[in-house]
Amino acid sequence: MEILIIGAGVGGLTLALALHRRGIPCRVYDSAPSIKAVGVGINLLPHATRELCELGLEDALARVAVTTAESCFFNRFGQLAYREPLGRHAGYPWPQFSIHRGDLQAVLIEAFRQRIGAERLHLGWRCTGAAQAGEGAVARFARGAGGEPLPEQRGAAVIGCDGIHSAVRAQLYPDEGPPVYSGVNMWRGVTLWKPFLSGASMTRVGWLATGKLVIYPIRGNIDAEGRQLVNWVAEIETPDYTRWDWNRPAALEDFIAPYADWRFDWLDVPAMLAASDTILEFPMVDKDPLPRWSFGRVTLLGDAAHPMYPRGSNGAGQAIVDARVLADALAAHGDAAEALAAYEAQRREATARVVLQNRSNPPDAILREVYLRSGDKPFARIEDVISGDELRALSDDYKRVAGYDRDALRARAGAGE
Repeated sequence: MEILIIGAGVGGLTLALALHRRGIPCRVYDSAPSIKAVGVGINLLPHATRELCELGLEDALARVAVTTAESCFFNRFGQLAYREPLGRHAGYPWPQFSIHRGDLQAVLIEAFRQRIGAERLHLGWRCTGAAQAGEGAVARFARGAGGEPLPEQRGAAVIGCDGIHSAVRAQLYPDEGPPVYSGVNMWRGVTLWKPFLSGASMTRVGWLATGKLVIYPIRGNIDAEGRQLVNWVAEIETPDYTRWDWNRPAALEDFIAPYADWRFDWLDVPAMLAASDTILEFPMVDKDPLPRWSFGRVTLLGDAAHPMYPRGSNGAGQAIVDARVLADALAAHGDAAEALAAYEAQRREATARVVLQNRSNPPDAILREVYLRSGDKPFARIEDVISGDELRALSDDYKRVAGYDRDALRARAGAGE
């Protein structure tokens, strides 16, 4: 049983390592001609780090990531609304990491090359389609965007891990249409900055109607001044966006107006934003949950299966959990089609709930409630606006839906699941 994996992103590489751990051979194909440290920050929540730690990657991740200590929610006046510990600080057996996406991919690539072999990673292979073929599956490829056809590849199954623009998904659902815009546009960047708050805080500020920011460090002590590489995301409700342009270079003046006076005693926001070397703009989009992922010996994983709003730091986490469940299913079933069906039965509805929760009540809903109940005004005491129990319930509800409620996750670990 050799598995063909389309896409060398977080989901595809994690799947490859999980399959290798179970003695199942695989090959990975990616359209990029080389693997580069692209992207910005990403958070690895405990349900994801549990899987990566079991793959023996904790030390490698800890060396390049910031071990996140707390989550903090502020209104746009810089007032603290809610704070809670994260990862091991919250009693989980696993840490929470904030990491540059390129650093995460580099850790996964290095593990792949050492354990599986560089010869099983095929770059510059753009998938153009996949289908069941007899008792196996076949994937078709071309060289580059409009290049010559490459030889067909055959295996026991084809797994589409090729992201929101998945060629495998497009073949399975040719009439689906483009991703759905949320009404929120995003600007992202990274800035060299001195540590703020705990130096390991996942920080959310403001609300979408007046401008919202997500800010957290992803590399620590990177120069003689002890500065960090800080990831930030600016989100603003707007009807306008550039369709299909997900990493368009942008300028500070495109979005700085709502944040111009956000100078708090713990962070000078406009100065931090202005110090960013590169700013990217792209729309917050997702897709409606699919009625089906698996077609015989072809299936989807990660963003190819369930693209979701990045409002819960959970997209990569769900892909990582997908990878473990699929590897377990392939190890447990002699027939690949049965394994893919079992994987889908466990993950499709669970991830659909996360997609819908990210639309309605992600952790950011704490900021929404503070904004609405305070009338977008400073407060004397947060308890006069909303109770601590209500804030905690909003956070805990998301953890349950997303699959990283502490007690349930620890119970599953104790049961060996």
